[in-house]
This record gives sequence, structure tokens and C-alpha cells, in this order.
Amino acid sequence: MKKIVLFILIFTFISNPLLRAQNGLKDISLEDIWVTYKFFPRSVRGMNSLQNGEQYTMIKNGSLIVYDYKTGDSVTTMIQSGELAVDGVDEPIRLSSFSMNKEENKFLIPTETESIYRHSSKSVNYVWDAKNKILEVLSAGKQQLAEYSPDGQKVAFVRDNNLFIKDLASKEEIKVTEDGEFNHIINGTCDWVYEEEFGFTKAFYWSPDGKKIAFYKFDESRVKEYTLTYYGDLYPELYTYKYPKAGEDNSLVNIYVYHLEKEETVKMDTGEETDQYIPRIKWTHDPNILSIQRLNRLQNHFDILLANALTGESRVLYSEDNPYYIDITDNLTFVGENDQFVITSEKNGYNHIYLYTMAGELVRQLTSGPWDVTEVYGYDPKNKRVYFQSAEESPLNRGIYYVDMEGKRTRISKRTGTNSAAFSDNFNYYINTFSDVNTPPYITVNNAKGEEIRILEDNGKLKELMGQYNLGEFSFFTISSPEFKLPSGEQVDLNAWKILPPDFDPSKKYPVLLTIYGGPGSQEVLNTWGYFNYFWYQMLAQKGFIVVSVDNRGTGARGEAFKKMTYLELGKYETIDYIETAKYLGALDYIDKDKIGIFGWSYGGFMAANAITQGADYFSTAVSVSPVTNWRYYDNIYTERFMRKPQDNPSGYDNNSPINHVDKLKGNFLMIHGSTDDNVHLQNSMDMITALVKADKQFEFMVYPNKNHGIFGGNTRYHLFYKINDFLFDNLLESE
Repeated sequence: MKKIVLFILIFTFISNPLLRAQNGLKDISLEDIWVTYKFFPRSVRGMNSLQNGEQYTMIKNGSLIVYDYKTGDSVTTMIQSGELAVDGVDEPIRLSSFSMNKEENKFLIPTETESIYRHSSKSVNYVWDAKNKILEVLSAGKQQLAEYSPDGQKVAFVRDNNLFIKDLASKEEIKVTEDGEFNHIINGTCDWVYEEEFGFTKAFYWSPDGKKIAFYKFDESRVKEYTLTYYGDLYPELYTYKYPKAGEDNSLVNIYVYHLEKEETVKMDTGEETDQYIPRIKWTHDPNILSIQRLNRLQNHFDILLANALTGESRVLYSEDNPYYIDITDNLTFVGENDQFVITSEKNGYNHIYLYTMAGELVRQLTSGPWDVTEVYGYDPKNKRVYFQSAEESPLNRGIYYVDMEGKRTRISKRTGTNSAAFSDNFNYYINTFSDVNTPPYITVNNAKGEEIRILEDNGKLKELMGQYNLGEFSFFTISSPEFKLPSGEQVDLNAWKILPPDFDPSKKYPVLLTIYGGPGSQEVLNTWGYFNYFWYQMLAQKGFIVVSVDNRGTGARGEAFKKMTYLELGKYETIDYIETAKYLGALDYIDKDKIGIFGWSYGGFMAANAITQGADYFSTAVSVSPVTNWRYYDNIYTERFMRKPQDNPSGYDNNSPINHVDKLKGNFLMIHGSTDDNVHLQNSMDMITALVKADKQFEFMVYPNKNHGIFGGNTRYHLFYKINDFLFDNLLESE
């Protein structure tokens, strides 16, 4: 009882802004972060370039207004607030998003949008004819992915797993497919695992001439099912969907082209192998030639096929093999008069841009050097340039560049930190979003040379607000250890950052919270604005923590050897790196080596669970949110990319999954999970609990009913972080 009273006194001191305030500066509260969202930065959303490249649209107060890139002046109003009226309905429909036809005079406006999974949704779509001021419902029921044909006369969409085409003039609705069925056949959109791991949901594409439409067909019938339970009613609602786990069967995927004039469907030849992936399809400039990207099950052999839309016959345009795996991107671009293409590859050890002929012959490598291209923004046909983002300056920063077809590279971003770009259709302008660790998003209109034309948002009020708070010092540093080696034997250092308490005293001993993610190709240590968690870290620093993050081997922007170090052994080298980090920190005079905690979510939750078990001698406390606890439970596209099948790599799976190391647990362990997490299933935590109980290990567990992987909505995030704070304070701040 005395111990509890002592902790209350200590907690009262460290949490009282009046006692801790310096020079009138305030402390951060959880309410500031997760109730009032006081530190949420302003952004510029919904800017869509018009085809002329000189103007863009934005929705303002329910109206769709056209602005000039250069001057910022409003040019015209395409849709007036309140004019989207439907007969028989009192209130006009609300304009929150839209898409346009090529002529930019007809609009598709989604309403009553309902989420399906992380990226997918369905809506009641309206067609707005701006010239004739006519608003009509596109079709009965809710639709997915509605899109105009190139001539603007038709709209394709998916409903109930079937692909439809609506002729806007005749009102005729063509049902392209008839066999769509939930949990069985999907046409024109993706199954769960393609959506999650290949990052797209629209699985149909109009040909350039608008006379054909290419689409995916998924046959899910052999994929095993997983059931989520939703609580709140007398009897819980069950939702069952197809989820292929590591080593299990996938959907059978085929590509078809529907010919509108003939009303015929032609199957494209993607080879005899069916246990493979088709992660992308894309029309070339030739309306009769469809490119199809093909990836083997191990994801280490990649082809680009060119398929004849008339016959279905195909040939291999490009092939690549990799000893580890090949990442799928949207970086394939056809350039010139259908005689060349550019693509990115890690074939020389770093991700770079290459130029090829349509005969599959390498013209030249356009970028080179010991750094990674991190994003390709597009090709400017007028000036014959490829615009891209890279980590050339440093793995911590991102700059914007262009390269011409001879390989001459020019940097256009001017500020050091993280820059991202959204280009106008003619590449004369781009919206640059800049931030660094001390600067919230600074958003400007720039010309093609990178010169700032005008400021869209500087977040000056947020910077002023930050100046009122008692923030700790943030700094980057590196960590060295003899253990930090690549397969070649090359020694590397790990990038890290730390936040010190505002009243830091090097003569004192401080607890540490190591916050991590660590998944392949990810980064936590970046010179960028941190949003919510940054202020939570600052709040912890105000309470007396030193907060640290480190990018382990396996993370991104440092080349292929560094990123793919963890191949076949997810969790092994990351755990070593975190243990070495804890050793390094524990040796510092101002850190209490007996009070080093670790926090992670998703892959980070997996690693936090590994650290508190396999690293039990160095970590006293761990918070693991939505963790994978056994890679056999996770989806096959992600898991097998890095681990191959469990049948072929059982030791890689078993040796590095925390569920198999529960006997080593000695410290304080909190697991948290959303009960309807469709991504990392609650099964991971439930079976971890079973293993912990069997090993007679004490722990804490919190489940959030009806919450998915993000554990968000209503008061949930505030409650979640209140729970985490209590756990950290109890176990890392309490005096002995």
C-alpha cells in the first residue's frame, strides 16, 4: 500500500503542468492529442489537375471551383453548392468527392459511401451533366469503382462481384459478367489479399480507344475462410471472408478483355502456371496491346507480358530474377510512340530507373548511385523527363528530381527534409509538401524548376502553438555494434533518433521507451513531421522518459543488401538489433538499464513481443499492439515474399515467432488487439495468450470489440493510449 501512495505522489509531480512548467510553457495531455486533436496539422486536400495542366479543382464549401496554379485565382465554378438536387429529395446531395470525364463536363459523384476493407468501398453514384444541369442516379444499388470511358459516353462499375457498363445516352446497362458471387467469383475488383498486399482495388481498365475493357477474374472457391465476430446485438453478427494464410491456396486469377462492339470476351494467355500472381495490368499506347505483369509464387521471378487483346496471345517483353524477392510498384511507364518504356529495379543493388525498348532491349540505366529511388511521379513527354523522389541526399531525407532520357539528373526540391510532389497534367507545376522533424507540412505550388510560386499552407498557427509547449530536444544519432553486419560482412551503423526530457539532467537516470516498427522496407527514422505519435512521445518525455527509435537491418532507403537482410528470417536480425540497441542505451550514464521498455504496432507489435521474450535480459517492459505472433497465421503474399512457404522454411517461421519463446518472458507484457482485425487476426493474440498461460507467465491483455487493425473510432484511441500510458508509468516510472 505504501508503494502505491509513493507512486501517486511521484505521478502527481511529473504530471502537473504547474509544477513542471518552465518559462510558462505547457505540458501536453492525451486530451490534446486524441480528443481535441490540437496538434493535427492543416493540409491541402482534393486538388485535382485539369487536363490543361495550368488549372486545378478544389471543393470549397460544397462548390467545385477551378483555380490557376500560377496565380491562385479562382477561374470558374464547375459545380455550385446546392445545385445537385434530386427530384423528390428535399436536400441536395453533398459534394465530397468526384471524378470527371475526359471533356471535364460530366461528373461521377459518390454518396452514402460504405467501407468494405482497408482500401475498398461502395457508394450510390450520381452522374452530373454540368452543361445540361441534369443529375441522375448511375444505377440501382451501390457500386464500386465507377469510371468513365475515354469518350465519356459510358461508365463501368462493379456491383455484387460483377462488371457492368452503363451507356449514359441510351441508359442501357450491359452486364459484362454473370458469374460473380460472394466468396466465390470476383470480377473487376480484387480479393482481400490482393487489395491488402498489392495495393489496388480497381481491377478493370478501359483501353485508350474506349472500345475494350480489360478486367481481372478471381476464383476464390479454393481459398480457406476466416470469420470475424461483431458484438453489440443479442446475437453477435458473423462475417466470413476468404483469407489465404502462409502456405495456403490462393485465388485463381485470369485476365479477360471485353470487346464492346462485338460483345465478346477474350481470355488473355498468362501461361500454364496457375499458382502465380498478376499484380498489375496496364494498356500500352496501342489500344490492342495490354501489358500484364506476372510474378511467381515465390515472388523472385517477374515478367511483363504483352497480350494481343484481339486474340489473347501473349509474349514476354521483360523478365527479371532476384535471389530474394521483387517488389511490385506502379513505376512502369510507356514512353515515346509506343517504342520504349521505363521501369524501376533493384538489379544493381539499389532501386533505380531503367529505359528499355519495346523489344525488351536495355537502352540505358537512367539513374545510378548508392541510393534508392523511392517513388516515380511520371513522365513528361514534352520535355522527355522522368520525375521522381529519392533518398540520394541521405536515407533520412527525400528530394524531388528529374532525369532526362540520356541519364542527366537534376534536383528541383530546395529544402532539406522530406519532400513529396503531385504534378499537374502537363508537368509545368507541382504541389510540394515539405516537412522535417521540427516543421509541420509546408505546402507550396512550385514550377517545374522547383521554384516556389506561392504558399498553400504553412501551418504557422500550429508552429506558434508548438512554441507554447514544453518540448524535449529531438536529435538524430547512429548506433554501432559488432553485430551490425550485412551478409557480405560489411559493418553498418543503425540510424536512430531520441527525444530527451525538457528538463534533462545528465546526472540522473532515466527510463527509456524504444518505439519501433521494423518491417521490410519501412522507416521510422526519417527527417519528417511525426503527427500524432510525435506529440505522444513528447508527452512521455515530459513525464520523464527518454524516447528512442531505431531503424534495424531490413528497413528501407539503404539499398537491397540492407533491406533484404532479413529474408527467410523475419524477426531474427531485428531482435538482435533491438537487443544491441538496448545494450548501447543501457551503457549510457543517464539511462536506467533496468527500465528499458519497447512499444510497437503490427509488425512492431511482433517485434515488441520478440524483444520482451528473446530479449528478456535487456527489456523490462513491452507493449505489443495488433501483433503477428506466428507468421503461419498471416497472409501468404506478404509472408511468403520474405519467408517463402512454411512448408519450405519451417525453422525460419518457428524460430523467430514470439509464440514459441514465451518461456523466456520475465518482464511486464501488455498485448492489445481489435477483435475484428481483418488484417492481423485476433487469433494471433489469442494463441499467444494460450502459450503464455501454458508457460505460467503473467501478462496483461486488452481487446477492443468491433475494431479493426487501426483500433480507431469514437473515443477508442484516447482510451487505448490512456491504457498504454498507465502501463508504462506503472512499470517504468514507479520508484523501487
